[in-house]
Amino acid sequence: MGKVLIDLSILKHLNCGLGQVAYNYAKYYQAHAKDLDYEVHLLLPKSFVNAFGPDVHYHVSREIYKIFPCLLPHFDVWHTIHQLARQTPSRQSTKNILTIHDLNFLYEKKGKTKEKYIRKITKRIKRADKITCISNFAKNDVEQNFPIEQPIEVIYNGVEFMSPNAEKQPNLPCADGKKFLFTIGQLLPKKNFHTLLDTMKLMPEYNLIIAGKNSTDYAKMIQKRIDDEGITNVFLLGEILHAEKVWLYNHCEAFVFPSLFEGFGLPIIEAMFFGKPVISSDKTSLKEIGADHVFFWENFEPEHMAARIREAIEQFNNNPSMALDNKAYAESFSYEKHLGRYNEIFRELMAGK
Repeated sequence: MGKVLIDLSILKHLNCGLGQVAYNYAKYYQAHAKDLDYEVHLLLPKSFVNAFGPDVHYHVSREIYKIFPCLLPHFDVWHTIHQLARQTPSRQSTKNILTIHDLNFLYEKKGKTKEKYIRKITKRIKRADKITCISNFAKNDVEQNFPIEQPIEVIYNGVEFMSPNAEKQPNLPCADGKKFLFTIGQLLPKKNFHTLLDTMKLMPEYNLIIAGKNSTDYAKMIQKRIDDEGITNVFLLGEILHAEKVWLYNHCEAFVFPSLFEGFGLPIIEAMFFGKPVISSDKTSLKEIGADHVFFWENFEPEHMAARIREAIEQFNNNPSMALDNKAYAESFSYEKHLGRYNEIFRELMAGK
């Protein structure tokens, strides 16, 4: 029986997007490992050992493995689930799958830092026996910026189907009973959340809840603008629990997402699963992933953004089938489908195809 290692070391950042991807990988293998025709081995933080049942094999992600990778057992296939993973297989006999989510560093980093990332990704690409990307946008970005010898396959991300019953109301910083818009993500300039501030000045009938780590310089800039400009309907909630995210998706009036750089755009699909209208930028992968189910902003002028949000909400309120269509579309991005394809790739690589 072949041995497949899935590197889930990113679980140490459980509440970030990649951490949630890794968690859903682990939950999938917890449910399916006993039925697979290969051994499933998970590389993960010590705190997660034995967390995913007895049918998978656990290996603690240790710094020493970077120096002495030969201390790890031999595996037939090693899945590197994101391009910046710290560990790679040392044995050439181990087939390596590299999944690339995005190349945001090309646009965000400069100088020696950018060059360091380029060298790292180039090395990873050369080592990989199979490359996958989470969107056609990400695939095209890789092909345009790196020398690629092997074909790249696009496998869309899986989306966790969150039960609306598994919700917990967060401690909201507003208690005025207004309907609210919701958005979530890292509070960094690439998320472009600041464009919503002037927009919300034109929408006093709604509150806006922004969830995400609020200790960044960008978050502090947004909070300063809120304070200085007397914006009374925008609130930074900070990092939230999974159950709190479910509550916010479930009870928001609409989901707004002005992001500039996304390899996939998971939150827009999550919001669709809850049957909510989604208003998004049309940048990078978002047009591809949102397709005909998203209302896209054509620019970031406050008047246009506010009008587009109101248009989306009105159309959803007048046409209940739109919510059902969004939910059905979101359900097509299942982890069963996503990891089912990886299972096929593992078998192909072990068979030498």
